[in-house]
Parts: sequence; C-alpha cells; structure tokens
Amino acid sequence: MYLFGIAILFTIGLQLKKFWKRLKQRIDYLKTIEHLVENSKDIIYYCEVKPEFKYRYISPAIETLLSPTLIEDSMKNPRRAFEIIHPDDYHILVKKEAGELDFSKPIIQRWRNDDGEYICFEEYATPIYKDGKMVALQGIIRNINDKVILQQQLEYRATHDSLTDLHNREHFETQVGIFDKAEDVPIAIVICDVDELKYVNDTYGHKVGDQLIKETAILLKEFATDDVIVARIGGDEFAIILVQTNPQYVEWMLDEIQLKIDVFNHNEGALFEIELSKGYAFSHSSIGKMDELFVKADNEMYKDKNNKRTHLLIG
Repeated sequence: MYLFGIAILFTIGLQLKKFWKRLKQRIDYLKTIEHLVENSKDIIYYCEVKPEFKYRYISPAIETLLSPTLIEDSMKNPRRAFEIIHPDDYHILVKKEAGELDFSKPIIQRWRNDDGEYICFEEYATPIYKDGKMVALQGIIRNINDKVILQQQLEYRATHDSLTDLHNREHFETQVGIFDKAEDVPIAIVICDVDELKYVNDTYGHKVGDQLIKETAILLKEFATDDVIVARIGGDEFAIILVQTNPQYVEWMLDEIQLKIDVFNHNEGALFEIELSKGYAFSHSSIGKMDELFVKADNEMYKDKNNKRTHLLIG
C-alpha cells in the first residue's frame, strides 16, 4: 500500500510537471503574441457593437500614427473615431458599425492626426456574430498613405505632360473617347499651334524653345476648369475641350486668350513673343462627332496660320 501511494504521488508529480511546462509554454506563447501586437506598426483593435458600442482593446500603434492620447480618449468616448474621420468617409464608419459593409474587402478610410493632416488607412475587419447578430468587430488597420500618394503621383504622371504640367495626349484622347461614345453634351474642340517654334529653337536654343512652350501652357491653363480640359497633344500643339458650352463662349475665350498673349508680348526684355494659331469646331451633340470636330478644328487652325503668312507676304 505504501509503495502504491508513492507511485500515485510520483504519477501526480509527473503530470503536474507536464502541466506547468505546458502552462509556461502557453504563457510564453501569449507573451510573444502580446509583444507582436503591442509593437506592431499596424493598429489592432477589438470593439463591442452590442449591447453598446465600446472598445475593449486598441494597440499602441494608433497613438504613434494619429494622437498620443487616442487610446484613452477612445476608451472614454467610443465615438471619438467619428470625430476624426474624413467627412467624405463618415458614412463608412456608420455602415461598419451597422454591419452593412462587405467585410471580405478592404475598407479604405482617412483619419485626421493631431497636426490636422488626413492619413489614408486600409482596414481588414472581421465581424463577430451571436445568435445571428453582429455583436463585435475585430480588425487590423494599416497606414497606406505613402502607397496612396505614390499611386496618385503615378496616375498624375500618366495623364500629364512632364514639360508643361498640362494634360497629355493620352488623357485628351481618353476624354475624346468618353464624349464620342458615352456622354452626349454640347461640346467644342479648340486646336492651338505655337507659331515659329522652330525659329526660336534654331535661333536661341531648345531651352528657350521649351520656355516658350511652358509660357504658352501657363497662359492656356488659366482657362482650365472642370468643363474646360486643356492638353498638350504634340510638340507645339495644344488642344482644349469645352464641355456644356456654346459658340459664343468659345469665341469669347479665344478673344481672351489673344488679349493675354498681347499683354505677354508687350513685356519688355522677353527673348520671344507668343504667337498662337487657333481654330475651333462646335457641335450641339458629342456622340459620334468627336473625330469630325477635331479635324474641323485642326483645319481652322491651319487656316488661321496660313492667313498670318499671307498677311506677312502682303506686308
């Protein structure tokens, strides 16, 4: 009996040793997870939605990215996130809290930091359900501001001319395609060509020629609006698309362009003058008409250029 008791105690001792070993491994594992979460550059959170909206955990990264007091503020006031969300993204938070988002897709939103700057974040949220109702949310939120800025820069470069910062030919042709096939509006195309660019290049050099192109672009860009698209479509050629317009406005704009050219040319000490040949074509309907309008505007521009040459010869 004595030996049997010893054996039982030995067995219990072994089991306890194994238990404490497993417990220590579990604790070490949890400490590792805690260390990873606490030191993650991503924001990790867990919040209850029902019976009331409140945060149970927010990782320290949020204070590095947005505000050093944001965890404490959010625990006291769970609606704090609604106060710093970008106004255009407010509806995203509302839908997320209501469980009305597609949680299989990333959630893009912008939050304001203490400096008043909005930072773009990408969130992957997982809803937690009980009895068929969403009761909590847990998620990871990553700062993608640099990625978004880079993407915007790439998109800008893809649609803008590097010398003049105007829209480029690709963007112009994209817009032509839209108005030719999808959007039917009263529209006009203006074609402008810089006169004597070759002479300026040959006489003063290509740097001066580039400056002539830039000054012309600056002048034309003053007329750019949401409905007036200004583009450089060739070395010395510019195109303007006027949407929701009429011939009277186009004529007025061409007169204003010429007035600004005259003002520029009266500037003493300039190496060059701006001389611009111009032509336009208008249609009450854009669908199926854009190529025709471009050709007409281009022909009118060449008529203007030839008229100038004729006057020079007569003079």
